[in-house]
Amino acid sequence: MAARGSSGKRPAILVLSDGTVYEGSHIGAEGEFFGEVCFNTSMAGYQEILTDPSYAGQMVAMTYPLIGNYGVNPDDFESDRIYMGGFIVRESSRIPSNWRSNGTLEDFLRKHGIVGLEGIDTRALTMHIRTAGAMEGGISCRDLDPESLLAKVRAAPGLVGRDLVKEVTVGDSYVWDADPQAGKRYEVVAYDFGIKRNILRLLAARGCRVTVVPAATSAEEVLECKPDGVFLSNGPGDPAAVTYAIEAIGELLGKKPVFGICLGHQLLGLALGGKTYKLKFGHRGANQPVMHKDTGRVEITAQNHGFAVDTGSFAACPFGEVEATHWNLNDDTSEGIRCREVGAFSVQYHPEAAPGPHDSRYLFERFLELMEEWR
Repeated sequence: MAARGSSGKRPAILVLSDGTVYEGSHIGAEGEFFGEVCFNTSMAGYQEILTDPSYAGQMVAMTYPLIGNYGVNPDDFESDRIYMGGFIVRESSRIPSNWRSNGTLEDFLRKHGIVGLEGIDTRALTMHIRTAGAMEGGISCRDLDPESLLAKVRAAPGLVGRDLVKEVTVGDSYVWDADPQAGKRYEVVAYDFGIKRNILRLLAARGCRVTVVPAATSAEEVLECKPDGVFLSNGPGDPAAVTYAIEAIGELLGKKPVFGICLGHQLLGLALGGKTYKLKFGHRGANQPVMHKDTGRVEITAQNHGFAVDTGSFAACPFGEVEATHWNLNDDTSEGIRCREVGAFSVQYHPEAAPGPHDSRYLFERFLELMEEWR
């Protein structure tokens, strides 16, 4: 067992696959984790980030220096547990100040078995990833030998070609009912590729009764539910590896309106005959500028993805013209597509983002309008 330093904190280290080492202090659960290291630039919303299933197979470094200052509370969680494997911060606040808080960040990490690291220069780590690109890493409070940890990192599986959806999807279907004040207006089947609760909240608030189904649900089973529309959720991993979902979506196109977010956007792109590719370091944060082609308006968006749709790959789409509706103003990558002939559209970012921004919530209204048109 590693000794504690003079500060009383137990040492821990992060080793990247290129051999870079960061030494800090341990927080959260004891152990070690190996996965892709990514960074998130959000200043708030760390508990929503922690409980987002899209982070499965990854560890997250927060660039904002003080994390945990308002504690945690179950009302704002995006799922019932933490799916990421490691959490890295400059400083973890041990005295939360918020009337809604019912626990500390460190206790929450410990409860869910998540290994944490604090006391490193997270902005230097971010700059390194931006320059060198996304890479695997290992975080440990047990094995403090960099060479030993590096060997484990290089033996761990990466994200490319890996289906992580099967690790986060629901086991059985369930219903998230419409808000009684909104009144029931539409029946929606939502594929759970790692769905966030706020998506369900926003659909319910608009009068949708949502049947959430496992990721491997066939198109035939979805149509048996007689939905007004089909929703494709966010989720983790390489979209090209989720072949069963791509096949089902292809069979649903033209039969029911389809709306996809994040991984759902990528899977729709693949079902329409396009391709996806891995970004150098991904987009993760709450301040990404996106241009909406129809209006010319710039929306500030929350994002969390490491893959993107190649909008130049739709030349032979069997369903009709695929339009690029949104694009990222930082790097000109795809942020939205639409295929009018089959009533399908999707965005790469998160219009349901909590705590925000809320610039793009009109997309839920567009889904309702589309379902009304197709009735």
